[in-house]
Amino acid sequence: MADEIRLGDYLLERLVQLKLRSCLGVPGDFNMSFLDLIEDHPKLQWVGNANELNAAYAADGYARIKGTIAAVVTTFGVGELSALNGIAGAFSERLPVVHIVGVPSTSAQGQHALLHHTLGDGRFEAFTAMSKQISAAMVELGNLRPEEAPREIDRVLSICVKEARPVYISIPTDRTHTKVPSAKLSTPLDLSPISNEAKEEEHVLNEIVSRVKGSKDPVILVDACCIRHGVVNETYELVEKSGLPVFSSPMGKTAINEEHKQYGGIYVGDITAPDIKERFNAADCVISIGALLSDFNSGNFSYKLPSNSIHLHSNRVQIGYAHYPSVGMKALLPKISAALAADHKGRLDYTLKTVSNPTNRLPTQEEEGEAAKNDPDVISQAYLWPRLGQFFRSKDQIIVETGTSSFGMLQARLPAGSIFVSQVLWGSIGWSVGAAMGVALAAQEEKLGRTCLFVGDGSLQLTAQEIGTMIRQGLTPILFILSNDGYEIEREIHGPQRSYNNVSTWNHSLLLDAFSAPNSSRRNVYNEAKESTPPSHQHDIQPSKKAYHAVHTKSELDALLKNEEFNKAETIQLVEIFMKRDDTPVLLRKQAEATSKANNPDA
Repeated sequence: MADEIRLGDYLLERLVQLKLRSCLGVPGDFNMSFLDLIEDHPKLQWVGNANELNAAYAADGYARIKGTIAAVVTTFGVGELSALNGIAGAFSERLPVVHIVGVPSTSAQGQHALLHHTLGDGRFEAFTAMSKQISAAMVELGNLRPEEAPREIDRVLSICVKEARPVYISIPTDRTHTKVPSAKLSTPLDLSPISNEAKEEEHVLNEIVSRVKGSKDPVILVDACCIRHGVVNETYELVEKSGLPVFSSPMGKTAINEEHKQYGGIYVGDITAPDIKERFNAADCVISIGALLSDFNSGNFSYKLPSNSIHLHSNRVQIGYAHYPSVGMKALLPKISAALAADHKGRLDYTLKTVSNPTNRLPTQEEEGEAAKNDPDVISQAYLWPRLGQFFRSKDQIIVETGTSSFGMLQARLPAGSIFVSQVLWGSIGWSVGAAMGVALAAQEEKLGRTCLFVGDGSLQLTAQEIGTMIRQGLTPILFILSNDGYEIEREIHGPQRSYNNVSTWNHSLLLDAFSAPNSSRRNVYNEAKESTPPSHQHDIQPSKKAYHAVHTKSELDALLKNEEFNKAETIQLVEIFMKRDDTPVLLRKQAEATSKANNPDA
């Protein structure tokens, strides 16, 4: 390795070492010299998105599937601000996204020049200050000497991975090609969690084992940060060795194999299905792993955990009312598993009671209620989600929009190896479409199964442009659009007859054509126009073929889901499912009632 390397290349090499293969974003004049380096890199591809918000959403989805960092590149001011809603979502939901911003030259900043994309007052730091609130770490490379830059890049990227939160890196136009020392690249970044203090860890372990063994009916509850902080395997080992029943929160769905004999279902506080709630509430000790107790994740804060419960987090443990800030769950979980394994064949070998819909049983007409009363073949919410549960396969990526599909999919038992992707905490409308693009991209890189998106007709309208990016990249997701005439979750919370919950009616049958080139078989114009030979991974992308399916009845849906060609998912497909307005999943109805009451306590 040469003694020196271009600053932009140093950053890219570190990203590649962290298993990044695609950079998302939008070009602008202040980031184009950096984009040149991305396009010329043999192990990276540049993926241009429809806009910066969609790019940030896509980075969110990419990070979830890759289990490592994602990167989104924007330009100064107008570009970076357009991305911030998506970056804030990644901060809220604990996702390692690197936001790289191309900024004006150091000389222009030093002169406080009245440049385009500025506020017109010479304050070049204003936008960085806006990102500070939603970044775990930041570095402005223009403020550093060349020899300092590698150390600071390493610091910021390490924090991004360890804390599973976004970081911000700005590169001035005149620094992209500045030479910096390359020596650090030969040493991998230290991404290991902080070691537990030995004596405190021993005390915590003994206390946990004592409480579990002293309980009559302990259970495990898995939540979002089990996934975000990389302890899924350690949690599975605990489930196996302890023999304890295991439940999941909505944000922890599919962290544990839902076909596992010890899996008890989704727990959402008071809005939990009655039989699951009865079984969970019978526990006298709960081992909670990676809890993130937002309102939609906890049934409006209605969890009722025993006072001696155990709460494990990446950087702390709480047992009852005692807090241990020097002990993290990554190193602790295997020791808990080993300590409980010896007792597995004795008192801790519990049997679960029957829980709701363990095999995606389709509802009776009586269970469907009013939605199917006059027409038994109409697709009701009660019918749709367990039927889809029968459709999914191992390694499928299942993305749901906040609202109807997010709550509806909680009713489906998903197969082992599938991944459930939702944005329960941040809940940004339209997020799922951009995220689906990133999920499909990551799934393609990792050779996973089908990418299936479920989004309402209202949410789709915010970010539909990203379908064009999917087509151009040759991605082949199945896009399920729930056509139920507007914002159904909002109607359930407030204003069921208000016009502000209505949306324009689109002809969804034309969307795939609208976002495709007139001749869908022609090559990517961008790649054809390049004068030099592009890297091999960039010139063989072919726009995907496409198919639209309209589904009005159960029989039509059933026939489509059984269709062999449809199931191959070799082309991008849009499935429009026509559903009755005002029909909602039961969990959504309960959550909406709780939210409405919390929003308007005097109503």
